[in-house]
Amino acid sequence: MEPTNDQDPNYYHRVVDCQWACPAHTNVPGYIRLIAQGRFTDAYMLNRESNVFPGILGRTCDRPCEPACRRGRVDGNPVAICRLKRVTADLKDDITDRLPTAPAEKNGKRVACIGAGPSSLTVANDLVPLGYEVVMFEQFATAGGLMRTNIPEFRLPDEILNSETQAILDMGVDIRYNTPVTSLRALRDENFDAIFVGVGAPRGKGLEIPGRHDETGPESRIHIGIDWLESVSFGHVTSIGERVLIIGVGNTAMDCCRTSLRLGGNDIKVMARRPREYFKASSWELDDAEEEGVAIVVNHAPRRFVIEDGRLVGMEFDIVEWDEGARHSTVLDTVIIPCDDVILAIGQENAFPWIERDLGLDFGEWDMPVVDETTFQSTLPGVFFGGDAAWGPKNIIWAVAHGHQAAISIDQFCHDQSLTDRPAQGMNLLSQKMGMNEWSYYNDYNPSPRQQMRHIELTERFKSLNLEVELGFTAEQTAREAQRCLNCDVETAFQSSLCIECDACIDICPVQCLTITDNGDEADLRGRLSAPSVNLDQPLFVSAPLPQTGRVMVKDENVCVHCGLCAERCPTAAWDMAEFTLQIPYASNPGVLRIAVPTQPTSDVRS
Repeated sequence: MEPTNDQDPNYYHRVVDCQWACPAHTNVPGYIRLIAQGRFTDAYMLNRESNVFPGILGRTCDRPCEPACRRGRVDGNPVAICRLKRVTADLKDDITDRLPTAPAEKNGKRVACIGAGPSSLTVANDLVPLGYEVVMFEQFATAGGLMRTNIPEFRLPDEILNSETQAILDMGVDIRYNTPVTSLRALRDENFDAIFVGVGAPRGKGLEIPGRHDETGPESRIHIGIDWLESVSFGHVTSIGERVLIIGVGNTAMDCCRTSLRLGGNDIKVMARRPREYFKASSWELDDAEEEGVAIVVNHAPRRFVIEDGRLVGMEFDIVEWDEGARHSTVLDTVIIPCDDVILAIGQENAFPWIERDLGLDFGEWDMPVVDETTFQSTLPGVFFGGDAAWGPKNIIWAVAHGHQAAISIDQFCHDQSLTDRPAQGMNLLSQKMGMNEWSYYNDYNPSPRQQMRHIELTERFKSLNLEVELGFTAEQTAREAQRCLNCDVETAFQSSLCIECDACIDICPVQCLTITDNGDEADLRGRLSAPSVNLDQPLFVSAPLPQTGRVMVKDENVCVHCGLCAERCPTAAWDMAEFTLQIPYASNPGVLRIAVPTQPTSDVRS
């Protein structure tokens, strides 16, 4: 194998598994260290740099970072990264004076953002400080997009949503409420230099089975999930029947079933076609729903709506059995389940009736716009897409990541620069050595278990639709959870020219991630490592030939726990522990971080 190129930021970045897994590449270990020091405002600002909405995402994120967390490989439970993100939002000071604002002198460029959801707000967050005039068109009277209309207040309080969306609008966005865009052609005629489409995936999927359109009453009792949640959010729906069936088992279904409980339902069933391991809903969402008394029924495929005298009275289901992999099913029986209401939460799709099809904007499969995955530009120059509008439903953190990249493209487009010539990521590496055997971070392993989120009592939580269920971590829980982080961004840095092959590092390594051996191809090397190499997706570190024998130092990055014992033990300082900081390019400052976090001595930093 060729020596690892440790000058490539991606080498060190990939080892910080949580940051690598995050679509916005949030500096997770960095903000957790700041939390451990009690610097909650600094932690919030470092968090906000990449994800823009720490308070919102600290409550609603799908947490792609946590399955990747190295701590999960140690004791089976990842660090509660999302919960700690919320801590920064709950305990921060006023940040008004630390946010950028629009400069007094504009740059002469006008950008339209369609929709006031997370992707559009991120675009505005990045472009307004550069002097762009950002005009945002929002069909409703408030900002937030699907964050407001589809996430119930008991999960995301209005005050949190309002605070973080308004912080961006107050930078100088010209937002026009109650102004849906009905024609892309007409909007282009308003001489904007670029247009960003961030309208989400606003149409819920229907279920066309017998009985779907047989109701004759004044109001249908068969509801589309996201439309129903929207009606609840704006106060148009305030009650529901006692017996409710939720069709689908994604996160929207979890919001629908829990909302139904708060509107008067007391027999709520979530109906799933497949076994639990194939559910799309997050495990914690399922746990919260079941804690509240929701029944989750598996292996039931909808067959028909049961309508009597024009009124919904139930649904008929096939009880099915699945083969391995849940690809094909066999019907075992049928059953009719009585109900008063049915809520369909089987997915969302995009709808672009306002985009004329003769403008040069191509549409592909599923009537989705053709969007470049790097530049976020459509086939119509100057028209960009992001969030769910680009490639269908994902989650908020993906919408934020899209917004950052689209803002870079818009800035380049408006200055006649190549959109494919993307600003490169950079890195800083800072040795943590303070003396012969002293380090600026504390690397002892903390055995604390993952802290459990406090919830409001079941007897209290149904009294109000806007009563937040999760209460956040206490100070003690915050301290314990922060100490569980393994400091994955404090990484091993190796100088082969200093190695004397004394094997001291190999002897002391508690997880046997180091091996000195003859070089070979990757498969051969992986077969000769001290510890079994089980994760082929995590690259090996391979040094240059060692001066004594020409062998190589090999390190399995998947196994390492960043304890630093190799660097402490090494008699020649061939091993060092260096803090890695990924420099993420943004439109407002390509290649460097925008907001400098104040520094202070770090001798009290925990493991």
